[in-house]
Amino acid sequence: MQYFLGYSSFNPEPPFDASLFVEFRNRMGLEQINAINERIHALYQGIETGMADSIPDPKEPDHNTTNEGNTPQDSGPVEPTEKQPEEAPVFKGRVLFDATACPQDIAYPTDLGLLSEAREKSEELIDEIYCHALHLKKPRTYRQAARKEFLKIAQKKNKKPSAIRKAVGKQLRYLARNLKSIDKLLDKYGKCFPLDPRQQKYLMVIHTLYEQQKAMFDTKKHTAPDRIVSIHQPHVRPIVRGKTNAKVEFGAKIHISLVDGYAFLDELSWDAFNEGSHMMAYVEHYRRRFGYYPREVLAGQIYCNRKNRKELKEKGIRLVAKPLGRPPAVKKKHLSPGERNPIEGKFGQAKTAYGLANIKARLKNTSESWIACIFLVLNLVKLAGAAPLCLLVTTISWDFAAVCHRVSALELRLRQFQRTIAGGKNWNFGAI
Repeated sequence: MQYFLGYSSFNPEPPFDASLFVEFRNRMGLEQINAINERIHALYQGIETGMADSIPDPKEPDHNTTNEGNTPQDSGPVEPTEKQPEEAPVFKGRVLFDATACPQDIAYPTDLGLLSEAREKSEELIDEIYCHALHLKKPRTYRQAARKEFLKIAQKKNKKPSAIRKAVGKQLRYLARNLKSIDKLLDKYGKCFPLDPRQQKYLMVIHTLYEQQKAMFDTKKHTAPDRIVSIHQPHVRPIVRGKTNAKVEFGAKIHISLVDGYAFLDELSWDAFNEGSHMMAYVEHYRRRFGYYPREVLAGQIYCNRKNRKELKEKGIRLVAKPLGRPPAVKKKHLSPGERNPIEGKFGQAKTAYGLANIKARLKNTSESWIACIFLVLNLVKLAGAAPLCLLVTTISWDFAAVCHRVSALELRLRQFQRTIAGGKNWNFGAI
């Protein structure tokens, strides 16, 4: 690493702190990534039109235009003019809308497994808080018996609901006992708090998890608001997808707008949301990015409710989707099956090749940056595929003379080799 950075000699000190890249990654939020994606799309448009070098930066003001209301100092009073009519909106391009989930790299959560994990973490906190000088006797945790009770059910291939409920009740009582012991141990410290911020966060998460599991156990339900599915990543929420292989995924839910093959991250939420109710906001995002409304919107069935259809029609935007009501006797082609393939393929590419199906970051901000950077890389790969088309022509024109010279030198060497091995006979290398 020091050689790569240009050090003249070895230094035992590290060149930078290990958390430096984390600081860089935390600064790359959704707004910054979207700004870069907009610039990438602008470069693509410049390549398509042959004006890549004259693309203005969207963040820089246009100095050729003047602000309204700024008049020279030596000019007289401005006469009132008639109100200018509003310009008609411009419609360009086609946009594809879709949403997906980004599963986190966590173990599949079960009530029994979560309670056992929380119990073990509470035992670690008891070991950390206990001080022989302050506390006369260390509270008992029964950790070996609790672990044995957990494994008795967890290792069974077929588990009966009654056996699972009985095991969950036992783990709840073990955890409740540990939480009471922690509160008693903390009371002895007074103003001095023995836990660091990370341990305090674990303690709060365990308390919340116990309250949720106790409420579900008492009411015999399996749902709770803001349900915790991982004590290490308490921000992760279950996202009901209804897919064949996984009905529920655990991670963030994102919404993507696909324009000319380039993906823009419209929304990222750790709570489930109905993307159909946010459709007009996504249309306004498109207008803010490009300065005009899309001519066509291609979206799935969840977007095509009556309210969205009415608002799109009022704005003059065409919705490419299956019409409402009973299908007519003579079928008309409104939407071909392959028109939504680009955005589905973009999700498949991101999940299969770039790790969107298994986000391994543990912190909330880091996971969001991870997801945003995946789509940044996808757009860069897309741009790299378009850029050589214009660069190849200039490269060939620049190096054409050098290539011809090398071909002539190679032909001369071949003919010398021909004379050497053939004793002066002229072989037909053109046929070869």
